[in-house]
Amino acid sequence: MDFSFTEEQTLLQESIERFIQNDYSFDDRQKAVGSEQGYSEQNWQTFAELGWLGVGFSEADGGFGGGAVECMVMMEQFGYGLVIEPMLGTVILAGGAIKHGGSEALKAKYLPSIIDGSAQSALAYAEPQARFNLADVTTTATADGDGFVINGHKAVVLNGPSADFVVVSARTSGDQRDQDGITLFVVDTKTAGLSRRDYPTVDAFRASEITFDNVKVGADSVVGEVGQGFAALEHAIDDGILAVGAEAVGCMEKLYKETVEYCKQREQFGQAIGKFQVLQHRMVDMFMEHEQSKSLMFMAGMRIDEGYGPEAQKAISAFKVQIGKSGKFVGQNAVQLHGGMGMTEELSIGHYFKRLTIIETLFGNVDFHLKRFGSL
Repeated sequence: MDFSFTEEQTLLQESIERFIQNDYSFDDRQKAVGSEQGYSEQNWQTFAELGWLGVGFSEADGGFGGGAVECMVMMEQFGYGLVIEPMLGTVILAGGAIKHGGSEALKAKYLPSIIDGSAQSALAYAEPQARFNLADVTTTATADGDGFVINGHKAVVLNGPSADFVVVSARTSGDQRDQDGITLFVVDTKTAGLSRRDYPTVDAFRASEITFDNVKVGADSVVGEVGQGFAALEHAIDDGILAVGAEAVGCMEKLYKETVEYCKQREQFGQAIGKFQVLQHRMVDMFMEHEQSKSLMFMAGMRIDEGYGPEAQKAISAFKVQIGKSGKFVGQNAVQLHGGMGMTEELSIGHYFKRLTIIETLFGNVDFHLKRFGSL
């Protein structure tokens, strides 16, 4: 099997790699985290100008016609640089839901503003009782004349604080856990009845709890067909799993390389600790976990590009399980080999570990995806 990148994919990888090296230091990232928005608007506009926000969208939608592999290449580099800008929330999740399920009119209305960087968005799908089950939806959308009235609560809406509009899943028919009867709506965040409670997450991103209290939307806000939104939602979430998994692969690469360099320099008992065989074995194990994760990343990306279906979903779940196990191993060992300084705010190591810890629980943990893999 050929794992080599095309010329376009190589150029994309190298351009992001150069940006991370030259213009995205850890100190710059921390300044952006501490700002009111929680990310750099200037960087976001740079991403748009370089075409990165449009990589995953078709040329008909104003993008560059890239697929899962291109998004994977991009997010791996973002993970290596611990990029804080909301690529996941805006482009992969909300943009993906509209891309996979929306009508041509809806795509034309919302996707260009995502691609040119002028609008932020978020996918509001998670509910407190759902426990990773996308079909467990208690938020309701009741028909009202030509439109709908939405009531309910969505938890941990990534990029919610900055979103100009959200894509929300609501139940228009069926029982609480039925896949049929779920409808996706695009809702402007300034709509009357929509309220947010914003907060920073452990890994320095931003999220919101969003409450819908008799929020009225028109029929033109429906993404796809009424009651048939689950397929688009599931596809967008699986794209998100590939994205954060690739990000985790980038994080792991950075962690094991930084750890190896540190162990070459840190001296104990008159010699560098990297000369102790037991620590050499530990670092080799970290490298192996990264490589295994990267192999499954390639498989998952190619499976999606071959055609989204059960085989792609199996590959995605297998990848997520590997990421959960490997990320924990690499992160814990990187912190341990750095000693107490591994968890200080001033050193990047602890921040990478926090991101890996959050990624393990995003969109389903190891146990959830083992069960999903088995059921598929």
